[in-house]
Amino acid sequence: MTLELINLFYVASAALFIFGLKQLSSPATAVRGNMLSSFAMLIAIVATLTGNNILPWEWIIISVAIGALIGGFAAQKVAMTSMPEMVALFNGSGGIASLLVAWAALYNVDNSTFTDITVVLSILIGGVTFTGSIIAWGKLSEVMPSGAWVFGLQRVVNGAILLGIIAVAVIFCMDPAADSQYLYMLIALALLFGVMVVAPVGGADMPVVISLLNSYSGLAACAAGFAINNNILIVAGSMVGAAGIILTNIMCKAMNRSLANVLFSGFGAVKQATKVEGEVKPITADDAYLILEAAQSVTFVPGYGMAVAQAQHVVRELGELLEKNGAEVSYAIHPVAGRMPGHMNVLLAEANVPYDQLVEMEDINPRIEGIDVAVVIGANDVVNPAARNDENSPIYGMPIINVDHARTVFVLKRSMASGFSGVDNPLFFGDNTRMLFGDAKDSIATVVAEFKG
Repeated sequence: MTLELINLFYVASAALFIFGLKQLSSPATAVRGNMLSSFAMLIAIVATLTGNNILPWEWIIISVAIGALIGGFAAQKVAMTSMPEMVALFNGSGGIASLLVAWAALYNVDNSTFTDITVVLSILIGGVTFTGSIIAWGKLSEVMPSGAWVFGLQRVVNGAILLGIIAVAVIFCMDPAADSQYLYMLIALALLFGVMVVAPVGGADMPVVISLLNSYSGLAACAAGFAINNNILIVAGSMVGAAGIILTNIMCKAMNRSLANVLFSGFGAVKQATKVEGEVKPITADDAYLILEAAQSVTFVPGYGMAVAQAQHVVRELGELLEKNGAEVSYAIHPVAGRMPGHMNVLLAEANVPYDQLVEMEDINPRIEGIDVAVVIGANDVVNPAARNDENSPIYGMPIINVDHARTVFVLKRSMASGFSGVDNPLFFGDNTRMLFGDAKDSIATVVAEFKG
């Protein structure tokens, strides 16, 4: 394959990447956009491997088949509740792949100083992404403690590691080699730094970390593209990196926190929220049915608990029954609900909830006072009034969905336990709040059965 033909395939691949990324901005076109981006990557990989005589066609076909089988198996077996963990592992895979590609580039003895610098950047960012993603996966899957890991002089230690990385990188660039001891030191420090960066982050900040690590994986790939002089890797990596940074900024704004605060403060480590006490008002599913049957407007507010209970399908069924009963139904989506960006959108899309019923936080809040019933399903931090009222709370200042302003609030939870951030929620004790304890899927299924008679 000639260089001109390879570049032609790269141009086609880049165009598909851009078009696919554009389609990912809307739930209605996201699936098609994902497929287009996947096809673009396939074109880029095949063009690279065949054009540079790296692999014969037979091995490419075998490799694609093995990858497709692994991907298909994962797609079928991984539960929706585990999607954040899978995304974290994907980010880590991208990081370690970029690190290895950059390492391999060192075996070219004719590298320029610029190439050596891009190798260092790819190794550094890729290493941080890999171990940071592993820690994120461990926290999200609760294999490791999910809270902030903090200790005295933590920032000093992180600063010392960063200075060590800079010093080792400079020394390595003066005499680069694939078997250099300074290269091994750089890899080790990058891996360690990834652990130290993500360790202080916990609780409600994990969606921000997931999007940031996604950006890192793209930037690492972009640097690796410069290291091996591959245009499509530069383009794809830069798009992933830019999209991740934009999303991270959106997530930070949704939490009213800076990125530096997220990464270096240790969520919940500095402030302790005021202890919340009061009397809860339990309600049965039968009583909930009577109130919902008379409601003219109902808003569902999903959270991670809905994912755990796998309740999205019965929620959609209840929404349809409420519409047939004459109620206006909507689904209020907080940007950081769940444990990854867009988690609730993915769950509701899987249940075929109409896209026009999904309402963003800034659109639902101005009219929340006119809503008869707000049904909170497993959400906690994103509806916690302490974010507005308690200056001592770690989540103070974070924009929330103001469900406590609705005429009636149903909170579906298994218990009175706090959310992922570990902050108590005064909403549970509100005068207009009724607690529907138990498995959310079973509780809603009971209400659905009442509507069906």
